[in-house]
Amino acid sequence: MAHGTGRPGGGRDTGERRLVMISDELTAEPRRDRTAARTREPAALRLFDAFRLEGPDGPVAVPASAQRLLAYLGLHGHAPRSVVAGTLWPDVAEEHALGSLRTVLWRLRRMRQPAVRGDGDSLCLTDGVSVDVDDFTRAALRLTGSSRACADAPAPLVLLESGELLPGWDEEWIRPERERLRQLRLHALESLSVRLTVRGCYALALEAALRCVAIEPLRESAHCAVLAVHLAEHNVVEAIRHYEAFRRLLREELGIEPSARLAGMVPCPVGGGVRRG
Repeated sequence: MAHGTGRPGGGRDTGERRLVMISDELTAEPRRDRTAARTREPAALRLFDAFRLEGPDGPVAVPASAQRLLAYLGLHGHAPRSVVAGTLWPDVAEEHALGSLRTVLWRLRRMRQPAVRGDGDSLCLTDGVSVDVDDFTRAALRLTGSSRACADAPAPLVLLESGELLPGWDEEWIRPERERLRQLRLHALESLSVRLTVRGCYALALEAALRCVAIEPLRESAHCAVLAVHLAEHNVVEAIRHYEAFRRLLREELGIEPSARLAGMVPCPVGGGVRRG
């Protein structure tokens, strides 16, 4: 029996608060205690590509039920026990779900790597556990910002290297987070391509744009980024070839033409395409 306090919608709310917290950190003054804590981090939680908990001495074996709890807290931060229990065990009575949560917490306490702590009625990861999703989110938000500091920052290659969030996991509470991170990655890759093109780093700029195209082949703004790199390098033939390939894809998949904005980037007439003025 599902229970109202643990609906996945509550998890999305905490996920949004976690994103706001990360965004706030980008403009906050650095704190000494945070820096000191990072120098002695006992563990790193990896949720991209596959679930992994890495301690100072290497990977830590985590039971499947505990993996789900750590992944949930890694994505949502602090969460009430009732919400956690109701989200992870949605098809049982609330008392049963809370009992299952207590069992998982007991198993985690027996592990050599502490990872979860209680904060009143809420649960969260211990302060020493870093999460790759947080690192990715910070990098992507910095990249999509408009300040000069963002423009001068080194290119975050993590945007190119990290993969899908928990592939193979089909829990309902993961799907909105997976889509949120996918969209954030797409926007960040486009921004990265633009910034690298301005700097003249064409190879990496093209890699970022093509990675974006690979994630979402019908995303026109990603193809705009590819064309921009080719044209910045004066590779007009490459630009035309890419435009025509995308135009054929749109016709086959959706029966439409590229927008006038995209067609306007091509510097010479293309058969049947939109002619620029």
